[in-house]
Amino acid sequence: MARLQKQKRAFVAVNLEPVFGSIDDYPACIEDAVQKVTVATGVPPLLVCHSMGGLAARAWLRSAEGNDARVHHVVTIGSPHQGTWIGLTKVPANMKQMKIGSDWLKQLVGSEPAERYKRFTCFYSNCDNIVFPTLTATLPGADNRHVAGDPHLVMLFNQSVMNSSLAKL
Repeated sequence: MARLQKQKRAFVAVNLEPVFGSIDDYPACIEDAVQKVTVATGVPPLLVCHSMGGLAARAWLRSAEGNDARVHHVVTIGSPHQGTWIGLTKVPANMKQMKIGSDWLKQLVGSEPAERYKRFTCFYSNCDNIVFPTLTATLPGADNRHVAGDPHLVMLFNQSVMNSSLAKL
């Protein structure tokens, strides 16, 4: 965010709340952020999403016809696009939704046009301690990029990941 401020670029940092709520509750805050950045810049924004934020962005995309055209590109960093094993042991609503093979994930995939994934860059790591197995953080047809050796949160501070993400602006 400091880098974007220094470049005088408009951006909105979104917190997904309620923290343990349904992922279907998050599209409203993404909608607000997209509207603010679009008004400030006059162009569709780049969405950079970490972890569950990638699923929230996909939920936002399906929430209204035409949302695909309202964003320039979507970057996800350690997002459990195909679920995660960690979802097997937790009880909050969003953790159940992120479980590998969950009905929510199946419905999400079933509602998405296949060409949507071409608008995604997905960073994933072989050392992600939250989203595993490794390839569950990828999407078919997306620009899937392996980040070797970085745990879940460390990927956010990887300069190569940030440089590649911001190069999409």
